[in-house]
Amino acid sequence: MSVRTALITGASRGIGKACAETLAKAGYRVVLAARTLDKLEELASELRAEGGEAFAVSMDMASHESIAAAFSKAAKEFGRIDILVNNAGITKDGLAVRMKPLDWESVLATNLSGSFYAIQQVLQVMMRERWGRIVNISSVVGEKGNPGQANYVASKAGLIGLTKSLAMEVGSRNITVNAVAPGFIKTDMTHDLSEELQKKMVEATPLRRMGTAEEIAWAVKFLVSEEAAFITGHVLDVNGGIYM
Repeated sequence: MSVRTALITGASRGIGKACAETLAKAGYRVVLAARTLDKLEELASELRAEGGEAFAVSMDMASHESIAAAFSKAAKEFGRIDILVNNAGITKDGLAVRMKPLDWESVLATNLSGSFYAIQQVLQVMMRERWGRIVNISSVVGEKGNPGQANYVASKAGLIGLTKSLAMEVGSRNITVNAVAPGFIKTDMTHDLSEELQKKMVEATPLRRMGTAEEIAWAVKFLVSEEAAFITGHVLDVNGGIYM
């Protein structure tokens, strides 16, 4: 069997970077996508130095044109994309009563619409090949809600609905579509939270700790593997028990 190619969005740091490293180590070719190329090129060099195949491409998830151009570049370099990991996401938190239209729209555009447009770029080839894996990185808040994050929560809940609908549409072509819903994970995004809030979140987690980006990447690695061939439309909670 030929080597599968995985494209990971938001691959320059955090969960996306961990997914890229984990999949490269597992023998997949990886396309690293994010807005800025410098960090991606650095990661691609590291992965190549370890014997992996990696290619970096600039992609702005808020721009349909940027997404299409990036996939076109990736296809020229590596051929078809077999696996898509939709990980890129932004937050612009604020109470709903005062949320600016731009803060609502930009989060939905990047986190939900961008993921959908990325999926559109791979679907035809996956359907023709009768094989594909799509993993959308949602969030525990997309399942249980969170005050002050109406835009982010709506985008992550939307990803879960998108996952289920797509799983029904493309299952007959041997394409699986699943979501991973991380809980409180140690990343740059959570590093900015106050110590008090971090402590509260850890206390609310039965395993009494934050998760790691690698633990999310391992869940992704499982869902794109042959071992997970009969799993689709599923939301895999990797959250330490904070939501059951």
